[in-house]
Amino acid sequence: MKKYLILLVLLIPINAWGFSDYIIPGGRTIGIEVNNQGVLVVGFYQRNNRNDLRIGDTIIAVNDETIVTINEFVSAIEDHQINNQVNLTVQRNNRQQQLQFQLTEVDGVLKTGLYVKDSITGIGTLTFIDPGTMIYGALGHEIIESNTGRLIDVRTGRIFQSSVIRIDPSTRGLAGTKHARFRTQNQFGTVSRNSRTGIYGTYTGDISNYETIAVGRPENLTTGPATIRTVINGEEIKEHDIYINEITHNTETKNIHFDIISQELIDAAGGIVQGMSGSPILQNNQIFGAVTHVLLDNPTSGYGIFITTMLEEGERQ
Repeated sequence: MKKYLILLVLLIPINAWGFSDYIIPGGRTIGIEVNNQGVLVVGFYQRNNRNDLRIGDTIIAVNDETIVTINEFVSAIEDHQINNQVNLTVQRNNRQQQLQFQLTEVDGVLKTGLYVKDSITGIGTLTFIDPGTMIYGALGHEIIESNTGRLIDVRTGRIFQSSVIRIDPSTRGLAGTKHARFRTQNQFGTVSRNSRTGIYGTYTGDISNYETIAVGRPENLTTGPATIRTVINGEEIKEHDIYINEITHNTETKNIHFDIISQELIDAAGGIVQGMSGSPILQNNQIFGAVTHVLLDNPTSGYGIFITTMLEEGERQ
């Protein structure tokens, strides 16, 4: 009986992940707003030698009062300072520590001497929506605060409607940029996770008119012709020809090396630009990956991540 039970268990197929075999391919440009888990120090306009804060530190409490926004940070300082001094709880390199912080009084107003952020807003490209779970993925890489180089620890966030109004083309040595008009009132989903492979959350928009496409497994991807889905004007999603030169399985994100073939995309954007990250990579009517990086010395060439990596990460949220 014991041998039979063990054999029975081994014969039952078990899916390690719950993502669907058919998903909705993205390609639309989205606005992204992410609120940090605390107040991030991004610079100093005044520095007191008795303070030990560093750029990249996240302030999470003032005199043991938890704070998550700049307004809460300012209010807590006003409420708890004694002799222009407060105790800060700071997250640094995944560890918490306590710091005594001395404020400066200027014309009767207390000054921290800090430049801080509690949120980041930008644009990117939606990669997929899983119709079975309503989990979406976008970008194919993490959101990093530009001044500190630090990955944003998501407290809350959302994605919303965005329309491309202009593109500054990429040139050799300089990545171009999509510029977009935000329609923040038209929210499509939440942001719950920011990881090295992208941002993830729950899609809340209407998917009734969207078509699905088969998930392509990495072992079935081949070098040769393929396409990417992206927006270069307004909200119109178009497929543009690329050529896959190399496929790498032993890295986390730079799995697909490709060249832009589409002359329309080269003329409009010079190749790959910022805001194009997350554009789905398709081949043989399957979705295999998403655009993640541009080569600065040749902006018509870039890298993509396997879609299965993003789908697996999305299941962890």
